[in-house]
Formats: sequence, C-alpha cells, structure tokens
Amino acid sequence: MSEHAEHSSFIKTPQQLIVVVLLSFLVPIIGIVLLVSLVLNQPSADPSALAPEAVAKRLQPVGRVEFGAAAAAASGPRSGEDIVKSACLACHQAGVANAPKIGDKAAWGPRIKTGLNGMLAVAIKGKGAMPPRGGVADLSDFELSRAIVHMANQSGGSLKEPAAPKAPAAKGK
Repeated sequence: MSEHAEHSSFIKTPQQLIVVVLLSFLVPIIGIVLLVSLVLNQPSADPSALAPEAVAKRLQPVGRVEFGAAAAAASGPRSGEDIVKSACLACHQAGVANAPKIGDKAAWGPRIKTGLNGMLAVAIKGKGAMPPRGGVADLSDFELSRAIVHMANQSGGSLKEPAAPKAPAAKGK
C-alpha cells in the first residue's frame, strides 16, 4: 500500500478551519466591491486644471536663455578688465578670426596709433568677424572704451583711462 493518505487535508486544526472559512467569504466579497467601485466611479478631472493660469504653468519652457547681466548694469559701469574677461578674451586671447592677440605689440601698434577714438569707432561698428560692441549689446561707450584701453595697454600702449560720463543734472521744480 502507499504511504500517502487519500483523504488528508492541509487543514489540521480548528483555528485553520475558521481562517479558511472566513477567507472564503471575505476574498470574493472584497473582489466584488472593488469591481463595482471600478465600474461605477467615473474618472474626474480637477475643475481648476483647465484654468488659463494652470494651463500656462504646465506649458512653461523647461529653461530660459538670457543674454547680458541685468544686475551688473544696475551696479554702475563695469571695469575694463571685467569686460575683457567676460567678452573679449574669447577672441583676443587666441587671435580668433584675425583678432589682434592681447600682448602682441606688432598687431596692436597700428591700432594704438589711431587713438582711443579710432579704436572705439571700429569697436562700436564691428569689423570683420567681430560683431558691433564685441557682441555685448548692452555695453555703453564708456565701458567699451575702458575695455579697449585695458587691452591696448597690455599690448604696448599707454592710453589714459577715459573719464566717467557725468550724471545728468536733476531738474528742479
């Protein structure tokens, strides 16, 4: 005969029997309740989700590109060295597109002979690959001339720092 009992069950104790009976009633009831709630509940959108402000907020670009430094303009004119570091070195350090390298006395000599006003006129209009105002549209003539003086003096020139423009006089009543 076989050792396997034909009429054995995994339920061995009365506690196991009670748990199995309760689960046999609860599991189908919970399943039916969840199925009914799925069928009867309609998905609903938040009414404020279609408001113009909410739509605009969802459609905002991920990032922004801003040119120029608005905070620097408010703090007064920038120094020539700061302007050269932020804008001019990109081309004038390596001599990109025939830009005279800073420190190259031979390349800067003829330019220095034209004087600050001559170099300023060229820088304002742009020349060759150099865009007007060196590509920094918010530079004032005073700031641009400070940058030119800084580069020219490092390249053998002895130009004098330009005087700051006078503030407009306040009008009386």
